[in-house]
Amino acid sequence: MGQLVDTVLPSSGAPLHTWTRQAFTTALGLIIINIIIASFNLTPWIIDLATFGSTAFHSTTQQLSPYGHFPRPNDPFNFLPCVDSLWLPPLNDPDPKITWRRQFDPNPTNWNWESQAIYLCGYLDVPLDHLNHSDQRIVRLAVTKFQVSGPHTKSERTIVIEPGGPGGSGTSAVWRLGSSVSNRFSDGQFDILGWDPRGVNASLPAAVCFPSDAGRDRWAVLRGQYRETVDPMRQLEIADSMNNATFHACHQRLGDFGRFISTASVARDLEEIRKALNETELTGYFISYGTGIAQTFANMFPDSVGRMILDGTEYVKDYRILGGWGWSSLDNVTDSWRDGFLGECIKAGPEKCALARPTVEDKRPVTLRQLELRMTALLKSILVRPVASYSVLNGPSLVTYQGLLLAIFVSLYDPKTWPATARMLQELEAGNSTLAGATLERFWDSQPSAFCSAREKHSTIDLAHMVICADAYDSPIPEGELMWWDQLWSNLTHRSWISGNSQFLHVLPCRHFTTYWPEPSEVYRGDLNKTLRNPVLLIAATYDPATPLRNGKRLLAEMGENARLVVHNGYGHTSIPDPSNCTDSIGKTYMLSGLLPDEPETSCYANGSPFCS
Repeated sequence: MGQLVDTVLPSSGAPLHTWTRQAFTTALGLIIINIIIASFNLTPWIIDLATFGSTAFHSTTQQLSPYGHFPRPNDPFNFLPCVDSLWLPPLNDPDPKITWRRQFDPNPTNWNWESQAIYLCGYLDVPLDHLNHSDQRIVRLAVTKFQVSGPHTKSERTIVIEPGGPGGSGTSAVWRLGSSVSNRFSDGQFDILGWDPRGVNASLPAAVCFPSDAGRDRWAVLRGQYRETVDPMRQLEIADSMNNATFHACHQRLGDFGRFISTASVARDLEEIRKALNETELTGYFISYGTGIAQTFANMFPDSVGRMILDGTEYVKDYRILGGWGWSSLDNVTDSWRDGFLGECIKAGPEKCALARPTVEDKRPVTLRQLELRMTALLKSILVRPVASYSVLNGPSLVTYQGLLLAIFVSLYDPKTWPATARMLQELEAGNSTLAGATLERFWDSQPSAFCSAREKHSTIDLAHMVICADAYDSPIPEGELMWWDQLWSNLTHRSWISGNSQFLHVLPCRHFTTYWPEPSEVYRGDLNKTLRNPVLLIAATYDPATPLRNGKRLLAEMGENARLVVHNGYGHTSIPDPSNCTDSIGKTYMLSGLLPDEPETSCYANGSPFCS
């Protein structure tokens, strides 16, 4: 078996300036959106080895800062204060620690601070194959830490965060959420650490299967048509062929790496992170798909479980079933649209929600039923004929049916976006497509730029399909070939006209996964009821469009005394976008003292209404 670096392209490190807070100010705040919209531009960048070689490093003789040398002696994460010029050493570097150390900037004014807290950037090398000690290949995990008491003082506990996906970047989550998570759950007492799981973002090797994001976008247009817009069987043939071509490209570029990206492999990496922290039990805040990692970790390493919050709970057993990723997330989507977006718009009234304004034809106050019929008519009209749009930046474009559905679905994740989405839909209904066109343009990986750059940005979103398919690799192959998949597609779109198409497109590639990677190195197939060192806290929102409340209730039933559940009565994905003082209080008490409510379930309610904040 050849070395992994011989089969992975590109083999360079990722530019760690992509870890800085400026790089993520436009993120929606919930990394799981990566998997919902495979072309959504939230993924940081991978660049070519030639560019890496041209980067100027600091002198090999390290200068002394007022805080001493970095990395600190015997630091398993090799932490340096984060600056904009950091690069992760490539896997084929003969002495990565020297390469890394040379990049230390001794000037504290260049470091990324937040008051006395500091952002530290590092990496941790773990085995590619945890179960085969004769395989010497490694995975290099990018790690970022928000250290609350300055460069040298570690907190009593470290809250490890994982934001979802598959494909969500934990390093970016630290920049976006680190300070708020520390304050929310520990009154700013605990450090926050995030990592990019294997294949994701800055970790190496990077799961990059296309030479460019523009190439991925080009074929996504052909592959990603929605059922309502095409002849379904003809489209299945096209999408199925492209999925086969994509996995073939992944195999050519990544070799056998696809065997080592299952959730169980990531859970083993998490145990190595706990050991490197030198903490006897794992403290963590896990979001969306991150809760699947946490469930797997807890039952693989029950004696390592500390104070762990699982927010936006999956029921990870669903994903062992072919197509389970698609159908398990559909429960709440229509209710989130009708009761949430439209219903709260009517409650807020025309001063707060543009869609609640009477139309020119009908001056009477708008009712929920009327608004629902208007939006149905708008979508049907665009299904028949897309609407032309134009902007100076993007030029001509079309507002399409599937693009508009995607924009609606994305908005349901975060009620703070609802006023802007309502305005966009109201203007589109009135004949002005400018806002709608600009909104849909964001869903491309390849973004227009006023400047040419030799450092092309590469998304690692291809990893998401590989993880989904690896976790269900041994599910029985259905009879009927594409006819079975056509029926699944029909069922998903019938259950959710908003998200059924997008969820189906994420499971269809699994027809071809085992062609290239017949068996992952490890999957977890046990139950979720192991006796844990400490019980965990589950949070499930009533109107969550991605991880329905049903998931949290099933998980609680299986975990029994090993868990407590907060039923978070609110909108959006997880408890983050529609906050509740009640939910936060329970989470903080648990994180600081280990105490949980006596009852299995506790109901909490969001603080306000989406359109009235």
